[in-house]
Amino acid sequence: MAIKNNPRVSVARLLALAQHQVVRETRAAELPSANAAITAVDAEDGTRISAGSLTASRLIEHAGAGGSFTQLIMDFGRTRNLVASSKLQEKAQNANALATTEDIVLATDQAFYNALQAQALLKVAQQNVHTRQTTETQVSQLTKNNLKSTLDLSFADVNLSQGKLLLLDAQSNADSTMAALDAVLGLDRQVTYDLVESNTQLQSPPPDADQLIQVGLQQRPDLQALNYSAQSAVKLSHAQRDQMFPTISAAGTAGSVPIRTSQYYIANWWGGIGVNMNIPVFNGFLYSAQAKEATIRAQAASEQSRDLRDQIVRDIRTSWLMANTAFQRVTVSAELLKQANLALTLAQTRYQMGLSSIVELSQAQYQQTDAAISNTNAQYQYRLALATLNYQIGTTP
Repeated sequence: MAIKNNPRVSVARLLALAQHQVVRETRAAELPSANAAITAVDAEDGTRISAGSLTASRLIEHAGAGGSFTQLIMDFGRTRNLVASSKLQEKAQNANALATTEDIVLATDQAFYNALQAQALLKVAQQNVHTRQTTETQVSQLTKNNLKSTLDLSFADVNLSQGKLLLLDAQSNADSTMAALDAVLGLDRQVTYDLVESNTQLQSPPPDADQLIQVGLQQRPDLQALNYSAQSAVKLSHAQRDQMFPTISAAGTAGSVPIRTSQYYIANWWGGIGVNMNIPVFNGFLYSAQAKEATIRAQAASEQSRDLRDQIVRDIRTSWLMANTAFQRVTVSAELLKQANLALTLAQTRYQMGLSSIVELSQAQYQQTDAAISNTNAQYQYRLALATLNYQIGTTP
């Protein structure tokens, strides 16, 4: 849904389509250019234009139609390099579109797991309020029967109020994470989804970070985009350098003058063809400056690609370490929750038998709640860590 509806994906794809048209625009210089014209003139025969131009064109009453064409023969590789540069930019834009798609996939994973985590924490908070409400009801009844002191009731009321505050925060967090999920799905309205958790067993992260780094350097679309951009900049620098070479082109024209003045037109048609070489001599060092600028920009693009490569190596290694830590936290937090549940059961039993105070029971309830929250966080943080690791190595969505 996010790939289909998110506007960032649409923008990236449209820019890639636009860049394809730039390739066609650049290639047009290699193809013939043809024009047709139909002209009719009513003039004072033999008069000449005498102002606004160095050419003294003679005006003669006539009507005719014809066409002309031009064709580039050789420009010593300038147009070819421009076309190659445009094609590489198109590849870079396509890679950017894929990178944007992967960004949206990661954002969707984050929003999805955050929403699942918030829903799970909401259930923990609801269960916590239920447990503390039960305890408060029992203590209240015992206090009425003079079996417990009002201090116990006060502790129970405080614990219940704390549980309700936790429930309010959990409900607010669940609503906000659902809003974030709606946004990444490209929705402009509030939709509340009933998210279903995957029951598949959690798999341990890949054992070798170096292998992941090699995969990431090969697959990351943003790195591919920068590499293509750097190659495109090199081709552009060659094209700018080639401006200093001559260009050779052919031109031709032909047509007919059915309505004419025989005094000035010796035939009812015209035609001609020729070849022209244009040699740049001096233009204030414009071409050399443009060539130098393009060369420097190509070097800068290469350094940007190298910088991103270093960042990818760092990010993959960091994500791999975080995934391993998160996986270990899943086991530890599960054991912690198990022990906290046992401690709470024992504390409730001891309190009901009068062997402990309300303070011990409150502490056990707090620890059980904290352990449940930690276990829930660990489950979804590990899933999110795996999603981030897949993003860092450039796994295609």
